[in-house]
Amino acid sequence: MNTKPFSSGLRENAVMITRVADRQWHALDDDLVVGRGYAEHRSDGRLFVGIDAWHDATFDRLAEAMLAELPVPLYTVVDEADVELTAGWRRAGFTVRRREWEYVVPTDPRVTGLEAVLPPSGVTIVPAGQADESLLRAVDRTIRDEVEATAGWWQSMPAEVIPFPEGDTIVDPSKYAVAAAPDRYLGLIRVVTAIRPRIGLVAVRAGEQRRGIARALLAHALGTLHRSGFAEAWTEVHESNQAASTLLEGICARPMSSNLELVR
Repeated sequence: MNTKPFSSGLRENAVMITRVADRQWHALDDDLVVGRGYAEHRSDGRLFVGIDAWHDATFDRLAEAMLAELPVPLYTVVDEADVELTAGWRRAGFTVRRREWEYVVPTDPRVTGLEAVLPPSGVTIVPAGQADESLLRAVDRTIRDEVEATAGWWQSMPAEVIPFPEGDTIVDPSKYAVAAAPDRYLGLIRVVTAIRPRIGLVAVRAGEQRRGIARALLAHALGTLHRSGFAEAWTEVHESNQAASTLLEGICARPMSSNLELVR
């Protein structure tokens, strides 16, 4: 445990910054916890930090202590509407790396206009949990390679779809539905319903785009959620991905908020 005193405007006595675990810090004011900080490695290997403090002075002292002991680069994610938190991280030397728009997506096909959407000729939709794992991993790897070779913005996609250690990019195969040709998979969609339905990824091979495959995958996934009693789903889109924003807004999805990923 490592304890360092810092002066504070909260009380006359000093706020003590205490490293209570390997990547956890507490700010103590007369033995009262007035702030907490943490750092954690995400599955792509990047180190993310967070601070929960009521006062700017406490935030700044926690940030100063944490950043003195952590390696760079460091990352954090904030709701862009939280101007005070964003300002705190900027004071600590963080800058904006990317912005994601969060959309709420209706599931009712009568609202989305996807009621009559079918996959193109020769393509079938394989429901989640029924995909061949080797073919699923193959199409995922191919699409990632295509994106990196062209747009190069895969690292700017939502955190859930960033490559995982040792190239294992499929976290849970049961969460993926796929668009299948007789000899291979052409596209995939990932939906998680742990707390609220969330579309983590919709992607199609480069040579198969503009055939309606992404819309067919969305029609399948949203229809499945609707039949399960979910009225809405959520997803995030990088601000530069105009094609994804256009696709979502075309099915009556609404942008609700934006998140910033900051880096130091």
